[in-house]
Amino acid sequence: MNASIIATKVPAKSSRRRSRELALQAIYQWRLTNDDPHTIEQQIRVAHEKNRYDAEFFSSLLNGVLTRHEALEASVSKHIDRTLDELSPIEFSVLMIGAYELLHHPDIPFRVIINEAVELTKTFGGTDGHKFVNGVLDKLAAQVRIAEVNLKIAQEFPSSDNTILI
Repeated sequence: MNASIIATKVPAKSSRRRSRELALQAIYQWRLTNDDPHTIEQQIRVAHEKNRYDAEFFSSLLNGVLTRHEALEASVSKHIDRTLDELSPIEFSVLMIGAYELLHHPDIPFRVIINEAVELTKTFGGTDGHKFVNGVLDKLAAQVRIAEVNLKIAQEFPSSDNTILI
């Protein structure tokens, strides 16, 4: 008996997703080693020079997070039930990337940012880390992207009197 195997093609990662993965790797390294950010960026670029990724977006994420990490940490801290030091380095790094994008990339829809953060956490984080990241970034988005979140809610759950739900 000849059994056929059905191969499912896994979609290729977008260059932006790959950039987020590399930024995650760099921020993780910075968090653990406190090495010079420029040195970390150069190491990542050399190690992945043949890979397909958006180099400009990678630099924007990495440098944006590391130069604004104190403000990003403060914005995330409001929405967690523990200290940042108690987070896994993956959760910390993903939350910093997500917070940076929510605050500094209004061109990217908040749902895309949260979805990308969840996917990064599912791939690299612990078993239920993605649920935590999703919850924190949902709360942050509701705070910093009020109009966009309200519009999305109104579209998904239209009320009979057309009032905003948040």
